[in-house]
Amino acid sequence: MPSYRGIAATVHGRDIRVRFELDAPCVVGWQIYDPLTGAFLFEGEWHQLRDTHADLRVELPAEDGPYRVQLAPVEDRGRFIVIEARVNDGSAEVSPPRVGTAAGLRRERLIRAIPKAFLYPPRALWRNRKLIRSMVRRDILARYRGSFGGALWALFNPVLLMATYAYVFGGVLHTRFEGDASGLGYVFFFLAGMLPWLALSEAVGRSPHVILEHRTLVRKVVFPLETLPANLVISGLVAEAFALAIFIAALLLAHRPIPVSIVWLPVVIVPQLLLTIGMSWFLAALGVFVRDLGQVIGFALTLWFFLTPICYPEASLSPHALRVLRANPMYVLVRAYRAIFLEGRAPDWPALAMLGCFAFAIAILGFGWFHRLRRSFADII
Repeated sequence: MPSYRGIAATVHGRDIRVRFELDAPCVVGWQIYDPLTGAFLFEGEWHQLRDTHADLRVELPAEDGPYRVQLAPVEDRGRFIVIEARVNDGSAEVSPPRVGTAAGLRRERLIRAIPKAFLYPPRALWRNRKLIRSMVRRDILARYRGSFGGALWALFNPVLLMATYAYVFGGVLHTRFEGDASGLGYVFFFLAGMLPWLALSEAVGRSPHVILEHRTLVRKVVFPLETLPANLVISGLVAEAFALAIFIAALLLAHRPIPVSIVWLPVVIVPQLLLTIGMSWFLAALGVFVRDLGQVIGFALTLWFFLTPICYPEASLSPHALRVLRANPMYVLVRAYRAIFLEGRAPDWPALAMLGCFAFAIAILGFGWFHRLRRSFADII
């Protein structure tokens, strides 16, 4: 690898004059990159050195913005001179030259990207909150436009779904808990487990198609595509809110008090939302490239439903199956909802904390996956 000595850089307008010394005469070249993405912009002319001293003139682009200049021998670019520059109003400002490697620059980009990975997703959603609110309202109304019930179907759908499952398992199959002759105990047990499932399954089930459904927006550079999966998550949360209101009304009609532990519900909803939006971002991006993903996810959600103790008590499982089941994030959410509404106690905090960390990681990785692939959406669609 080449070694550099006496590196110095001076600025004249947009021009950078770089002087340094190498071990032997060689051909030297320079390239300019985008420091934010690492994308190559263009390359300058090569210079044949007559001796070991190099004196090069680098002209920066006229457009304002940050640039990275890399200078090195053409035949060996393992180590190169790096100059961070910024053009403002036709004048350049540069940092002191340093020697770097491609691996070192990748590590630097990764380190700089870590805080952005935590800050950019909530910042993007907050900045577009009005757009999300408008599109969620439009999505709910458009889904039932032209029907006699109109937007009331947003209430009827969870009611009918929950009533159907409750009738099948409680009325047809006569599923009962010991000492519960009326069967209401099982019905409430089942409905409490359905509450988080309604929100998650709706968003995850629709996410593989959401970009394709809004293909006209993909080519609009200024449109924040990351809000489209978020719209599904909020729509699912609205459906859960209707179902929750019905569930609380059913508790009151059955002369069961509303437990004080309901105050812990927002704490449980946070990891639920993080898990749902992370999966939705991931599947929305992947669905652009894998058109059969929607059918696969439909089957996977059915399998996931029956692998989660929603319609059956966890006590009916063997100890080995229960150990495997605890790795299911929906298992933690279902138990938390039942603890809050049926047992009148706080959820299992260690399990919920582990779920929160896992859901947070899924949300960050899902957004990163979506952000990386979105550049190819216009080409694929």
